[in-house]
Amino acid sequence: MKKLRCLLVACCALGFFGSTTALSSEWSDAERQFIQQMHKDHQIPPAETEALLRAATKSQPIIDAISRPWEARPWHEYYTIFLTDRRLQEGLAFWEAHEDTLIRARKQYGVPEEVIVAILGVETYYGRIMGQHRVLDALYTLGFHYPPRQTFFRSELAQFMLLTREESLPAEELMGSYAGAMGFGQFISSSYRHYAVDFDDDGQRDLLGNVVDAIGSVANYFARHHWRDAQPIAIPAWVSGDTDVAALTSGRGQVLTHTVGELHEQGVRFITAMPADTKARLFAFEEADGGHSYWVGLPNFYAITRYNHSPLYAMAVFQLSEQLRQHRAMAGQ
Repeated sequence: MKKLRCLLVACCALGFFGSTTALSSEWSDAERQFIQQMHKDHQIPPAETEALLRAATKSQPIIDAISRPWEARPWHEYYTIFLTDRRLQEGLAFWEAHEDTLIRARKQYGVPEEVIVAILGVETYYGRIMGQHRVLDALYTLGFHYPPRQTFFRSELAQFMLLTREESLPAEELMGSYAGAMGFGQFISSSYRHYAVDFDDDGQRDLLGNVVDAIGSVANYFARHHWRDAQPIAIPAWVSGDTDVAALTSGRGQVLTHTVGELHEQGVRFITAMPADTKARLFAFEEADGGHSYWVGLPNFYAITRYNHSPLYAMAVFQLSEQLRQHRAMAGQ
């Protein structure tokens, strides 16, 4: 029996009975579970995950930022951030500078140039503002110190570890948004892994410093989220006095809860050649005078909300894309 006890002690000391016995007492239960899960699911040595967590820092400014997102503002305040003449002019310059790549992305993925440019314009001012927080700190902070979204961000931290291993990225150096989004198009780690493409065929999917890869990856993202080529995004609408606007604008998330035909039957007036059975939803946007502007969102509007779930975001991208397209058309381009 004494020999058996000695053998058990030796095995535990060497870690023969799994990663759980080797974990330091410095970790919280949640952190310990994360370390074990990365080892179990992805065969990442516990010591590697522990080293990454030790390098992470909890950041109160990150918690403060996610607690007051831009999307919590009313439309009449939100759109002024993104729909400016300067952003439009720089978007036109960006389009001209990368026209060949944008055309190639449209031909390959069916996503129009103006939508790709608008996404990059809203997300990072065409690559100028890519975030001031360490991605590691953002995902660690929100994954372990922000209960409302801890499950999601803990999952993204796992994706971040996998991403940095796969793409040979320096995990402790990458900068991004307070939510851990990175690069020209502000891809979160899971989106980077699943939708990034090597659009210039140089052997690397680089969304942080390669605008060609960024353009192709945004287009691929929308194609994978069922973008419908040559179809409208949203249509201006009017409602009659007896229309139950509250019922038509409510519902789960951004899901298109009705059809074009059903909205017409409920007194929503808009002009479209889309078939009556096309999925649609009425959106109301608060204006500065206290009233609302109404728009019917169609499947391509929903596709934009897969990139960012806010209808305000989708409307800003749509309207910027329309401004870009119209100015190009007026210039004969």
